[in-house]
Amino acid sequence: MSVTHPAGGYRKLFETCEEMSESIPATVTGRIPSFLKGSLLRLGPGLFEVGDEPFYHLFDGQALMHKFDFKNGQVTYYRKFIRTDAYVRAITEKRVVITEFGTFAYPDPCKNIFSRFFTYFQGVEVTDNCLVNVYPIGEDYYAVTETNYITKVNTDTLETLKKVDMCNYVNINGVTAHPHIERDGTVYNIGNCMGKGASLAYNIVRIPPTQKDKSDPIEKSKVVVQFPSYQRFKPSYVHSFGMTDNYFVFVETPVKINLLKFLSAWSIRGCNYMDCFESNESQGTLFHIAKKDPGEYIDLKFKGAPIGMFHHINAFEDQGFIVFDLCAWKGFEFVYNYLWLANLRANWDEVKKAAMLAPQPEVRRYVIPLDVHKEEQGKNLISLSYTTATAVMHADGTTWLEPEVLFSSPHQAFEFPQINYKRYAGKNYTYAYALGLNHFIPDRICKLNVKTKETWVWQEPDSYPSEPLFVQTPDAVDEDDGVLLTIVAAPGAQRPAYLLILNAKDLSEVARAEVECTIPVTFHGMYKP
Repeated sequence: MSVTHPAGGYRKLFETCEEMSESIPATVTGRIPSFLKGSLLRLGPGLFEVGDEPFYHLFDGQALMHKFDFKNGQVTYYRKFIRTDAYVRAITEKRVVITEFGTFAYPDPCKNIFSRFFTYFQGVEVTDNCLVNVYPIGEDYYAVTETNYITKVNTDTLETLKKVDMCNYVNINGVTAHPHIERDGTVYNIGNCMGKGASLAYNIVRIPPTQKDKSDPIEKSKVVVQFPSYQRFKPSYVHSFGMTDNYFVFVETPVKINLLKFLSAWSIRGCNYMDCFESNESQGTLFHIAKKDPGEYIDLKFKGAPIGMFHHINAFEDQGFIVFDLCAWKGFEFVYNYLWLANLRANWDEVKKAAMLAPQPEVRRYVIPLDVHKEEQGKNLISLSYTTATAVMHADGTTWLEPEVLFSSPHQAFEFPQINYKRYAGKNYTYAYALGLNHFIPDRICKLNVKTKETWVWQEPDSYPSEPLFVQTPDAVDEDDGVLLTIVAAPGAQRPAYLLILNAKDLSEVARAEVECTIPVTFHGMYKP
């Protein structure tokens, strides 16, 4: 079912807003569950232009951190811009100073040709605009994007504490905003790196939990395993990875970063990060696995039809197989090409028209056999009764993977997926929750039973929710005993935004907490008890 948005209220998601000097009370309808006692933390862009210079891409606006606090059934809301170098310098100089994902920063007009020339030789200043996610490392919290810089923040005051360069600790060019965090606090992440013999590779990094001596766990970061790159100078874009109890899953998509272009072109020709992506139309998708502890790459070749992929949903082992579920986009075209702000702010007919040309979204389940020597080639190696996903070995030793489709609806994406992570990460699970994108406009909350393919939807007219975060009921028995937290923009309403609490069982409304201000788009975040 496709709802329409002729009024274009979704534009409000991409409008600059002010930060706050103190928290404001929210108006509660319904009853806030008594077990909600902490904070909902969210990140997204909040400043969409500097002076008269606009940011052009969804991932360019300056990082704004949001916080909803729960206390005795009451809710307050607070937000602050993160004092990154990108933000502070932009505000100080009233212009875009550091090149963002899709916005080139022009050289300082006050500098003469010589000082510009020398600036050029010092190389590119990589952005620290941490607008994507926030997560704990040891006792600390970091706001993150996908570069080598992460930013330590105080989650109570939303103050910015310090900028950390991951390059100082591990061989990595950047890390994703989607780490896996184990129950003891161990953090795993993946990023592009320099491999052996000047070729590119991908490293999985392990950051240990809180140290007894209170030292910074980041200083003890280690690379645990390296995945090879299909193309020597063109690594794939990596946004997340899969992890089971004993294995890592890495999906190498056809969306490539042209490193030579990245290094040479941009200070001369006015390039941004987006200009450095290209698609390898013949590679297809490569699936890699590695043992987790001790880390060891398993040199087996798994391949499938080309997909774009940002978010793993979950992965688990079962009877000698690795099962992993993904939010896929069919084909080799880069989905970020459709996330320019001009596209997202267009009127509804234009938004729809643009999205019609984009890759089609689909939730897919793939299965990798750990023992590929079992059968002769040409036979399906997957013997799990509950899935139609297949793996067939070809004569060249490559095993071809065909997925089982768990959810598919034209131009309706099940994205920004979440699960009961605490109890079911890396385990055989049943439920996934997601933000529904309607031609890239977020307009519903979805739940999917990955075993039966049953779906549930929460949706209201002219309401634009964010990624739903699952919070488990303290005495939970079932996997879906809990609530979902999402921030909804409702531009037409008397109060233009609210925190929505849904029952995770059936997506019925438990409560909402409305605020008197607008809240722009947020990408990811966490519930901090």
